Amino acid sequence: MAETAEQCLQDQLLPGGAPIARDLALGLLRRELGRMQGQVQRAFESREIHGLSAARRQGQHMDAMMLVIQDYAAAMVPSTVGARSVDYALVATGGYGRGVLAPHSDIDLLFLTDREPGPRTRRMIEFMLYLLWDLGLKVGHATRSPKECISEGLRDATILTALVDARFLAGDAELFAEFRAEFAKLREEGGLAPFLAAKRTERAARHARYGDSPFLVEPHVKEGRGGLRDLQTLYWLARYAFGVSRMPELVGPDSPGGGLLTEGEARAVKRAWDFLWTLRFHLHYVTGRAEERLTFDLQPVVAARMGYTRHGTQDGAERLMKHLFLTAREVVRLSRVLEPAIERAALGPPATRRGGDEGLAELGLAFADGKLVAAPPDRDFGREPILMLRIVKAARDRCLDIHPLAIRALIRHSRRADRLRGDAEASAIFIDLLMGKDAAKWLRLLNEAGFLSRFVPEWARIVGLMQFDTYHVFTVDEHTIEAIGILKQVEQGDLHEIAPVATELMGQLQSRRALFVATLLHDIAKGRGGDHSEIGARLAQEICPRLGMSAEETETVSWLVLHHLLVSQTAFKRDIEDPKTILDIADQVQSPERLRLLLVLTVADMRAVGPRVWNAWKATLLREVYWRVSEVLAGGMTVPERDVRVARAKEAAAAMLIGFSKAETELFMGLGYPGYWLSFDAETHARHAGMIREAEAEQAPLTVRTRVLADRGVTEVTVYCSDHPGLFSRISGALAVAGASIVDARIHTLTNGMALDTFWVQDSAGGLFDAPHRLARLAVLIEQALSGRLKLAAEIRKVRREPARLAAVTVPPRVVVDNFASNTHTLIEVNGRDRPGLLHDVTAAISEQGLQIASAHITTYGVRAVDVFYVKDVFGLKVENERKLGPLRAALLEALTPPDAPGGGPSPYREAAAPS
Repeated sequence: MAETAEQCLQDQLLPGGAPIARDLALGLLRRELGRMQGQVQRAFESREIHGLSAARRQGQHMDAMMLVIQDYAAAMVPSTVGARSVDYALVATGGYGRGVLAPHSDIDLLFLTDREPGPRTRRMIEFMLYLLWDLGLKVGHATRSPKECISEGLRDATILTALVDARFLAGDAELFAEFRAEFAKLREEGGLAPFLAAKRTERAARHARYGDSPFLVEPHVKEGRGGLRDLQTLYWLARYAFGVSRMPELVGPDSPGGGLLTEGEARAVKRAWDFLWTLRFHLHYVTGRAEERLTFDLQPVVAARMGYTRHGTQDGAERLMKHLFLTAREVVRLSRVLEPAIERAALGPPATRRGGDEGLAELGLAFADGKLVAAPPDRDFGREPILMLRIVKAARDRCLDIHPLAIRALIRHSRRADRLRGDAEASAIFIDLLMGKDAAKWLRLLNEAGFLSRFVPEWARIVGLMQFDTYHVFTVDEHTIEAIGILKQVEQGDLHEIAPVATELMGQLQSRRALFVATLLHDIAKGRGGDHSEIGARLAQEICPRLGMSAEETETVSWLVLHHLLVSQTAFKRDIEDPKTILDIADQVQSPERLRLLLVLTVADMRAVGPRVWNAWKATLLREVYWRVSEVLAGGMTVPERDVRVARAKEAAAAMLIGFSKAETELFMGLGYPGYWLSFDAETHARHAGMIREAEAEQAPLTVRTRVLADRGVTEVTVYCSDHPGLFSRISGALAVAGASIVDARIHTLTNGMALDTFWVQDSAGGLFDAPHRLARLAVLIEQALSGRLKLAAEIRKVRREPARLAAVTVPPRVVVDNFASNTHTLIEVNGRDRPGLLHDVTAAISEQGLQIASAHITTYGVRAVDVFYVKDVFGLKVENERKLGPLRAALLEALTPPDAPGGGPSPYREAAAPS
């Protein structure tokens, strides 16, 4: 059928052998190209064919198009009498040379000549290229002789790789045969080693650029680790070494290399090829371009197109991503299996020796090429699975590499790890690896090999498990291994400047084993539905005894897993100036050792989420919580009567008021209500006193002061002005327009009717908001917002929005009212999608309900905003009447709904809101 279409097109372009005009030809070719591409797309989207088949069909259609174009070009550029019609070979290289093309792939062509191209040849090549470009195709091209191909390939590994896939299309077949002979000679004389070294260097650079982990939540399908390019690298190595064109040719004892792949591994290669090509086709069709990165906005779309739907707690996008991550891990494993096998088959067997280390011999290990292997011929991982752990420990202890052939055996025999569950020696080695040097490196090897999922079967559920949000950068298993690595950095003192308290506490711990195992298991129950902390705590009670943990250690691990979010949630979502907050957490922790363990685990967990999650402000809050709870647990902090604490705060502040007259001091002491005196230290009170005295002397209606707190990673903004309803909302709106992100706030009304509001802000990236021009603009915007000259709603809409790729991540609005967390205030927690001006809208809704905000605690997790407000009613009482709470929840849900939500009315997620 393709031949018929090709012949028909050729007859139209060359009726009677004479070429038609170029413009007419271009129109015919465009229609034919569109027809062929549409045919492939319809077959693909109807699931008649999958990715690899579609790529091959696309390549076949392009072959037909190239042959017709070459014939048309030869007719349009006539040759002299007696000369050959075409005196070069048209050769496909690169991906096109393999006969596979994605919808928007480049077309790589080589015009192979036996001499310097003459005028007609140059005109023909130029005619073809311009025609291809006018068709909208991206064409990579080169014109070289066979010898030039070899010399250029020796200088540039990229060119050499493209030539590996060289495929004859049309023209001078004898010339192409000459090139193949030259290339075969190069392979035979030069050997695999230079090509292998070049591909390894290229791969390392590529992984460094596109992601060195196969478990990034927005992966590059083509160039990332475990992607198509890694599979292609294996193919190139096999083709360069043995001349094979398909991976199944490496199966069986009679195959090149004597059976480098098992039948199961060959099937795994085909599955990976097909899945990744299918994914790539969907990406190209959805975006209409050569998009290779599976971003958040594309994940739900591609998942739906591929038939992934919600199953249990996982939605379609999460199921697609898990399949992708497991495929990427399989590609990584295949690379570790096949690459060393190709190297050995091409370069010869390793020089193995058993001697040199009696300790190694006793462990059943030996050296090969100076690297570790199981001692041949009678010791292997299949019969003795404990050797898999012994070799990893020996490599770590002796600073040796594990031989690639041993890693290959580790992968192939990883299933045998289930025999080691509950084995005393295996458990001891595993815990030692978990707590020892370079723990993350060795755990990552065991995870990628599949050993960890067999040894700790509960781990298998979190391998490749992603959470469809913008907060987590890694899958759950990779995040956990990263957390273990952070824990080792803390222990080694590498993070002393970033996390000084955690670093100091690490040396005081009595329960190191429990801490490392708790870190390993803290997210073990994610993806199971329900509270992962509670389920994880139960799983820990089953897993720990298998790992040789004592009953006391097991109980500690289970408790840590259950409460691993306690410190961070308290620090970021509660008013730590409220004594009840500190007393509540102290009541749960009860032990100084457990508090130390929790803080260190929290630091490791947070820093392992992603590079932008940790900042100096969050570190400050965590330290504050630790110190205050520690004081309670040590018996040093009793909570005296409120009046006593207020009196002490006033005394301390008065002592700081140097240069104030007695009357001025008494005036300031009478301005603050009890809540004000308990919210700041004496130094801040003194600073406020100076600011208020200056403002009153100048009769200034508004005073704004900013102070950069570099050690805490925030800028403090203090506003003194006449109090009125909605003041907080207007100031937060002005801050949003200025590009400042509020992380904490204290709101106080003084006895003279003035408001003294303090905001701690960062820039939108979580860094210091400290540029002088930005601070000056911030003060101006606050003044304009309070005077009404700044149209907040319009200005907020102009603030730069998030990237479009994040739009697919939904955050259902949620409102929770808590009247138990504080003795004096009602807590309102709102969850919603973060956006410029969200805090302005939410606080305006609270003010419109007649409530007064005492403090605000602002946290963002990717695109999710979690804001907590301590409020009272106009009488200074908690809000407990359901008749008031109902309208409050409705107003807040309305404020949380994005302005451009479908229908422009109530939130479509309102049903998801918690009633209390």
